[in-house]
Amino acid sequence: MPVFTRFTETIEKKEKKRIVSITVKPQAADCTGTVWFTDLMLQEGDRLSGYVANTETLQKTYATGDEYAVSGKRFYNGIVRGSMTCIIFNLGKTTAGLDWKITPNQNMKAGSINLSLGAGAHKAVFTDASSAGDKLSLLASTRECLKNGSATSKDGFFQYSAAGDSKHPVTVEDRKSARLHVEFREMEDGDLI
Repeated sequence: MPVFTRFTETIEKKEKKRIVSITVKPQAADCTGTVWFTDLMLQEGDRLSGYVANTETLQKTYATGDEYAVSGKRFYNGIVRGSMTCIIFNLGKTTAGLDWKITPNQNMKAGSINLSLGAGAHKAVFTDASSAGDKLSLLASTRECLKNGSATSKDGFFQYSAAGDSKHPVTVEDRKSARLHVEFREMEDGDLI
């Protein structure tokens, strides 16, 4: 049975300039046996904040005899003023995609609403301005970014929650507020493809 070990490394920039491309060349030396490099991932920040499930494993909804398991979607509601960190409890056994729905209470400038993971990695920014009452959705389940039900642009990534609990910084325009709704299905590994 193969043994997989997770390694992380922080890459420091020499100058405060925008990165256009990165080349990664995995290497192994002074070892015997077979070496596999899988699931290489780059993310912002200096802390490891998550992982992506292996693509050979089908996922299934987590619904065991656990008294706290939810057979349908689990959801949380909240209100953010300026910025906050939302803690999401995912009792599933593996990563689950998050569907965020945000309703600004006041008009907000373009780029002022954003979501991220951990210490600010995996960031997503709504690039258009929004009005009070707009319905903004960033849906990992359908890979859509919507404003009032129509496709809209974003910069960044769809969001997810690792198994256990995960921190999600949420920011809106300073001194303004928005209502939050996040939902997801708790998942576990299923059969191999």
